[in-house]
Amino acid sequence: MKKFLVVVDMQNDFIDGALGTKEAQAIVPAVVKKIGSYEPDCIFATRDTHGDGYLETQEGKNLPVPHCIRGTKGWEVRSEVAQAMPKAVYVDKPVFGSAQLVRLVEERLREEGIQQEQARIELIGLCTDICVVSNAILFKAMLPEARVAADASCCAGVTPESHRAALETMKMCQVEVLNDPERSGEKEG
Repeated sequence: MKKFLVVVDMQNDFIDGALGTKEAQAIVPAVVKKIGSYEPDCIFATRDTHGDGYLETQEGKNLPVPHCIRGTKGWEVRSEVAQAMPKAVYVDKPVFGSAQLVRLVEERLREEGIQQEQARIELIGLCTDICVVSNAILFKAMLPEARVAADASCCAGVTPESHRAALETMKMCQVEVLNDPERSGEKEG
């Protein structure tokens, strides 16, 4: 089984910046630990990336909070997370999900002669209910035979309730949810 880790948007603005939460701050140590359990060259990371005209975009009109503006401190990946993954392949994405990210993983599988059913793609990061769920579902849609999972203990949502709803949505779409607090005693598989 070829294992990949996708670290979604562990950026300052989502941790303790413009859109930060105490739940996002709380997962940082678990995210760093999880990164350390993967081969350094099997890690992909996304960065939510906007420009100065963010408030004029559809997203900006629906969420009028400037965040993750390229080149700002808020756009940067949290330092201890970035240091834990020096060989990560970064994908800057202007929207919630990234088809480019999925294509990069798919290309890597092809280059290494690995079939989808021999691949495991685990997602962690922020926010469970927006970018994590969007990318998990893209992976399931584009690589349907790969094992796709999300670690609930390494994700945080906009609210605890929306985090929980996103985990349920992923389960319904056949994304495995690891360390699910709703299933006591269940550990990473």
